[in-house]
Order: sequence, then structure tokens, then C-alpha cells
Amino acid sequence: MYDFDVIMIGSGHATWHAAVALQHQGKRVAIVEKDLVGGTCTNYGCDAKIALDGPFQLIEQLQRFQGSGISELPQVDWSALMQYKHQVIDPLAPTMSNLFQQLGIQMITGSAKLVDAHTLAVGDHTYTSEYMLLGTGQRPATLNIPGAEHIHDSREFLDLPDIPDRLVFIGAGIIAMEFASMVATMGKIVEVIEFSDRALAPFNQTYVKRLQAKMVAQGVEFHFNEAVSSVTKTDSGYLVTTANGLSIETDYVLGSTGRVANVENLGLEALGIKASRRGIVVNDHLQTEVPNIFASGDVIDKPQAKLTPVATFESNYIAGAILGNPAPISYPAIPSVVFAMPRLAEIGVSVAEASEKPDQYHTQVLPFGQQLAFQYKHALDAEATLVFDQSGALVGASLYADDSEDLINVLTMVINGHYTATMLQQQIFAFPSATSGVLDLLATVLPR
Repeated sequence: MYDFDVIMIGSGHATWHAAVALQHQGKRVAIVEKDLVGGTCTNYGCDAKIALDGPFQLIEQLQRFQGSGISELPQVDWSALMQYKHQVIDPLAPTMSNLFQQLGIQMITGSAKLVDAHTLAVGDHTYTSEYMLLGTGQRPATLNIPGAEHIHDSREFLDLPDIPDRLVFIGAGIIAMEFASMVATMGKIVEVIEFSDRALAPFNQTYVKRLQAKMVAQGVEFHFNEAVSSVTKTDSGYLVTTANGLSIETDYVLGSTGRVANVENLGLEALGIKASRRGIVVNDHLQTEVPNIFASGDVIDKPQAKLTPVATFESNYIAGAILGNPAPISYPAIPSVVFAMPRLAEIGVSVAEASEKPDQYHTQVLPFGQQLAFQYKHALDAEATLVFDQSGALVGASLYADDSEDLINVLTMVINGHYTATMLQQQIFAFPSATSGVLDLLATVLPR
């Protein structure tokens, strides 16, 4: 008999949802964690970022009312804000650990390594289980250049006691654009160095360029087609140099050049489980080459976005699979958000794909910021580009707005629920909410 029915490696969203569901069904469950319980998002990722984000978004909104009731904008006290972040984020890991143990889930501290299909080693101890779930996530990629030790990652940035006056961001992806957007609001000197020719490549470039122009107006400088070749410590800070000869003096360097799957030292090779820096290879049931060993979350090599809600979805699916659901996983349309000021959001068929396939899709721009000015708090540039298929059904959307993260969730339900205009009009929404106005506009262009 095995020690457990299921052992999870990692305690983030990729595993703990399954752990709780299985424990409720009478399974004997253990979670192995070598770092903070709850994983990256909970402790030093998206939750921490959002804890710091609020004042910046409020300033963004107040700025639009200057001359219309607002005469002076508040200033962000980063040090006090960081204390607030610690107050709300630091208790999460011990609280979650205590909760799991109260539910009867055994918590094991240490680094785990697979010995065979049913045996796991953690330090000097071994544990056996009928099933294993690998949810070890990702870590920031590092540049192999001189002075790489001077480059900080997102976890370190989200713990800064004070914001330096000059910052360089290497990369123009989601993390860099979100952090640079915050820092620019504080009036700091911000430089973004990007290897490619654009920022936020997967997102609607019309809105990316609009966000970029707004950040440039705040003083942010972008340097595209530049590869950082070295970071040198100087008497006054650091010197960042590129292969093309660009040199920038700064006080702080943040690396945001992608993420790498945590697949090393897990014993995967000995079991024939395929993996690379992109992640672990799984089938359509999220099983590895060893059928009783599953993988979930950011550690999977997959085309779907590596996001917290996707990890949660996969975790819940695996719980169902272990409990007897034979169906393969089927992903709905997945929303993605850049939490800059303002937000960018995408779901479903992209505007770029729609443009490449005019025989299958058509797009329509919805300037709801102008049409719903009072509901959208004078955000006149708030806008959506909607993608429709040949039947007229909504299959994709791209947003540029303060509250895109909420609006994209509503559009997610419309897309995944295959809503028609009639279905929308059978609902009664709160008024005068921002969302209700957009849904009213949407009902005029959807098929009945």
C-alpha cells in the first residue's frame, strides 16, 4: 500500500486546488514545497504586484479629472506602500499552510526528486504514492553576459524598500511594461531595452503602441533592436551596454527576458519523462510519459498562456481525472491582461489572426470610452476591437481601458457561452455601470 494517494510537488495554483478537491473526496494527499507555500503568484508575483498597483491606477483615473474637479494629484509613498504590501502578502503563506494541514493535507518541506513512478525522495526520506502531480512552475530567465549578477528579477523588484531614481528594464514584455508603467507614474527615469522591434508582441499592436506613446509622454525611453551585452558597476550606479554600442547609466537593472520551466533535478530523465526549458511534455490528459505522473501549470510545455487561472483550471481538471473523469482536457478561450496604466487585455482570436484570415473573421472597433464617457470616468481613449466569425458570433476581443481586467471577464463569458444579442437582452445588468454600457453596445452587433 502506498503512503499517499497523490503527492504534489509544488504548492502553487497548479497543485493546491487539486489537493483540496481530492482531500474532500477522501484521498490521502501530500504537498512538497521547498519555498513559500502558495507559490510564485501568491507570494511574489501577481498578488504582490496588484497589492502595489492600486494607488497607481487611482492616480491614472484622477489625472483625467484635472480641471474637472481635481487640481492636484497625490504622490505615491513607495516605502509606506511596500509596508502595506508586506502586511497583506506576508501572512498568506503561513495561513495557507495551516489551512492545508487543517484539511488533512500533509505538508512536506524540501526539494523533491522522483525515484521511480511511485516513489519520491525528499532529503533523507522517501514517500510512495499512487499518483504524482508536478507543479514546479517557472523562474526568471537570466542573461549569460558579464555583470549578470547585477541584474535583478521581478521577485526582488516587488520587495524594493525604495524606488531608485533611474531604472533600466531589459525586455519589453508584460513584467517590464507593468513595472515601468508604475515607476513612470512616480516620475522616475525609465529606460526599456528590447531585443526585438516591438513591445508586448502577442498583444494588439495598435493598443500596444498607444500605451507606449503614453509612457513616452511620461518620460519613458524605449530602445528596440538592442541586445544587452554587459552590466558594469560604476561609482555612481551601473552602466548597461548593448551590442550596438548603446550605453545607459542607471541605479537599478531589472531583467525581464522571459521565464524558464523548473524541470531540473526532478529525476525526469531517469523515468523517460520528456522536458526542456519550455516545460514538461504531456498528453491531452496532462499525463507525462509515465501515466500516473501528471504535470500542471507553468511547468507544462504548451501553447496555452502560462497564467495563474490556467494553472487553476488544469489543477481542477487533474483532480477530476484522478477521480475517474476519462475526458481529455478542453481549454476555453483564455483572457490575458497587461496590468499597466491603462490595462491591455486580449481573449480568443487575435486581431492579427483575423486580419490574416479575412474570409473567416471580421473586426469592429468599439470606441466605448467616447460613447460612454461618464460611465468610463472620462477615459475617452478606452476602446475595444472585437473579432467576429462568419456567423457574426463574438470569438475574440482586444481592450485598451482602465478596467480591462473586469470587462474582459464579461467578454470571456460571452465568447465561451456563445451569447447572442437575444441572450444578452434577456439579462438585466446594473446601471449605470461601465460594463452594462458595453454590453448594450455589444448587443447591437451580435446576431440575434
